[in-house]
Amino acid sequence: MTASREAAGSQGPLRRGYTTGACAAAAAKGAAHLLITGEELASVELLLPAGFSHSFELTGWQRSGGADGTAVCATIKDAGDDPDATHRARIEAAVSWLDQPGVEIDGGLGVGRVTKPGLPVPVGEAAINPVPRRMIREAVSEVLEEHGAARGLRVVISVPEGGAIALKTLNPRLGILGGISILGTRGVVTPFSTEAYQASIVQAISVAAAAGNRQLVLTTGGSSEKYAIAMFPELPEEAFIQMGEYVGFSLGHAKAYGFHKVTLVGMAGKYSKVAQGAMLIHSKNAPVDFGFLSAVALEAGADEQTAQAIAGANTASQVVDLMTEAGNEMFFELLCRYGCLQCLKQVDGGMTVEMVLITMKGRRLGRAEIRG
Repeated sequence: MTASREAAGSQGPLRRGYTTGACAAAAAKGAAHLLITGEELASVELLLPAGFSHSFELTGWQRSGGADGTAVCATIKDAGDDPDATHRARIEAAVSWLDQPGVEIDGGLGVGRVTKPGLPVPVGEAAINPVPRRMIREAVSEVLEEHGAARGLRVVISVPEGGAIALKTLNPRLGILGGISILGTRGVVTPFSTEAYQASIVQAISVAAAAGNRQLVLTTGGSSEKYAIAMFPELPEEAFIQMGEYVGFSLGHAKAYGFHKVTLVGMAGKYSKVAQGAMLIHSKNAPVDFGFLSAVALEAGADEQTAQAIAGANTASQVVDLMTEAGNEMFFELLCRYGCLQCLKQVDGGMTVEMVLITMKGRRLGRAEIRG
């Protein structure tokens, strides 16, 4: 939990923020106004796709080359109480004239370039997504119309710290090189929302499919992914996706994109929930069912005393320790089989599902594969 969230929790609702796309559009609007009028605006107002207007503070005004030169303006991204890697990043727009009408948009320093297919932006172009492009175009067109300009504008979006920020994101794996992506579909960032995370999962699955992969490896986080990569060295990096708690969501999109096989690698505590039928495995949505684990232990040949100990356990780690000490490998194999069956039930078959259970140190506990 971040300090901002702790504070918000004690003082009221979490504070929303604004996307890099919205910030880029605001900076572009301010730069267009500066180029045409020479006036440095303290702020600009944008109507966001979310359906309301917001005033963005501006900074960093520069104008060179006179009326036919270039104007630069910036805004500082405010992600609100969301733990966003781009929070407080400087988003700049440089605007210059075109001889013909229209608006050209490109990326400069710190904005990545797309090098792999499967993203909503073609290979070779700046990683500025469609909605931010539309917002930028509408923002500068509004200024052109306001002042009756007959020429067009070229807009170059830059993020000076974007190269360093991108290393904290999935961009390099997705083939977005040299900086961050300019993102956002609504203009606003909802703190700790599922929407942004799910969008990143779909984007990663899309890139994996476009690269020709037919197997995905889904993990719940960085630790399990590290062990999964070592387990499947023959697979390219695009094949590995951190799905977090969104098991059913990820499986559904994997099937929709035509993957033949999905492998889930992770720890027994989380995946025992999948085995019992949970497809959203956050602790608040799906507690570990120790009665279910006790029944699986009996099926795997455990004695009544061990089964009772499992039924009364407090954590999944205790169950793992009990069955490991008993040398009962069948328990973990059965958990994997039940997990595969539940996953196939979720997507109505049509693929092969594999599950691999590991310890926190990466030791394999059990493995199963079922073709649906």
